[in-house]
Amino acid sequence: MHSWIDGRPATAINLQNRGLAYGDGLFETIAVRAGRPSLLDGHLARLALGCQRLAIDADLALVRDELLRFASQLGDGVAKLILTRGDSQRGYAPVAGAMPRRILQGSPLPSYPAGHAEQGVQLFPCQTRLGLQPLLAGLKHLNRLEQVLARAEWQDVELAEGLMLDGQGRVVEGVYSNLFLVRDGVLLTADLSRCGVAGVMRGALLAQARLQGIATEVCDIPFDALVQADEVFVCNSVYGVWPVRGIPALNLNWSPGPLTRKLQAVARTLLDT
Repeated sequence: MHSWIDGRPATAINLQNRGLAYGDGLFETIAVRAGRPSLLDGHLARLALGCQRLAIDADLALVRDELLRFASQLGDGVAKLILTRGDSQRGYAPVAGAMPRRILQGSPLPSYPAGHAEQGVQLFPCQTRLGLQPLLAGLKHLNRLEQVLARAEWQDVELAEGLMLDGQGRVVEGVYSNLFLVRDGVLLTADLSRCGVAGVMRGALLAQARLQGIATEVCDIPFDALVQADEVFVCNSVYGVWPVRGIPALNLNWSPGPLTRKLQAVARTLLDT
């Protein structure tokens, strides 16, 4: 792994950084192939939205330039971009004029079992619930303790992902992915205006589905809708699309369906171009 801070190779960060102290910042996890970041515009658009929502005055043109240079050196791998509000003394109040810190970390592309994409994955039904906070909903902010607690709930390697609900029992997402259902030919995914992460791959698949004339719906998803789904899949911007073949603890089973396979191919193309 190699890393940069503010455009220079570095391995240490100031202990007064607000990202460390308060989770005061944002991040993007970006697949890099042949020195090129995949879905770059989507990642930077979400980052810009996060900066606007959190009032972080970052130079996004500089962020883009550094990311492109970092990716060209990384070659093939995953670039994690962290943007924090900067450094400050003790206290929650943001310091006027603080310089945002730009952190880039590179790691190898993960090696997932081929069966995840081919036969599909099984999910663990997490007990940890997502809290409702519209001000942070959709953002890839640094406060990810809900996901940490959820991921600690299971150790079975046969369960590749966890299912997360909100406090009202609505289906929202996976621990590190977004979730889609197919019912009667309609593609459904959760409304993320109260909680959850608006994944870059999720947004790209919704856009591509609409371009191809596939009916889509972004809505609240009660648990019963998951039970009645014809197809289920999860997605993110590193692995693309994995069909979901079941939730063993709940006796739920599905087969990879035609719409899942179609969007899986779309995701593969998006990551490779």
